[in-house]
Amino acid sequence: MTSTTTYESAVAAAFAAKLPTAAATSARASQVSGDTGDAVIVPFVGEASAQLAVQVFDPDALVDGLGGAPLSDRLRDALEAAASALGAGALGDATIGDASALFADPAAQLFDLQDDTDRTIGRLAVIVTRAPAGTASSSRRLHRIAGVEMELTVEIGRTRMAVRDVLGLEPGRIVELDRSAGAPADVKLNGRVIAHGEVVVVDQDYAVRITRILENVEA
Repeated sequence: MTSTTTYESAVAAAFAAKLPTAAATSARASQVSGDTGDAVIVPFVGEASAQLAVQVFDPDALVDGLGGAPLSDRLRDALEAAASALGAGALGDATIGDASALFADPAAQLFDLQDDTDRTIGRLAVIVTRAPAGTASSSRRLHRIAGVEMELTVEIGRTRMAVRDVLGLEPGRIVELDRSAGAPADVKLNGRVIAHGEVVVVDQDYAVRITRILENVEA
């Protein structure tokens, strides 16, 4: 797939993989509509054009031993890794400033940076203003980040419950989901739907058989 959202997800995954944290950090599609406050802002120009903005809610989560250095310097390696997902080009100088407009931009894709306990330690905004052109160029770019791991999940349904109902849950209680029996499950990459499938059992383990690949990643 070569949708813009795919590029943004690759950028976010590469950034999270290079963050100097004690445990692995993942980038998951954020459910927030925007954010306020200072962030590290950096432009990229090359095969693609993009803007990145990063907020770190818990600087103590960074274990690079550079606690006294500017945050823009501490994130430089992660930003360069993120830029590599966009192909050849130049990463601009990082600045620290108000990124409210970037986080609220309709074209921005937002990602929560979460540690191994699912705690959000930061947030990343990615705006790809021009995607790499040409299949060969895209293949070379994706080959460079082929080893980056991205979270793939399968969702069979969801529901909303009042707090009192959640507190009343007990073994044996049935929770109804918003999907009928036999309906396809959603296959999500970093929190975004990329395919539909059916749940099957393989060697006593659950698995999913892909039935449809979506041409455009759905929000």
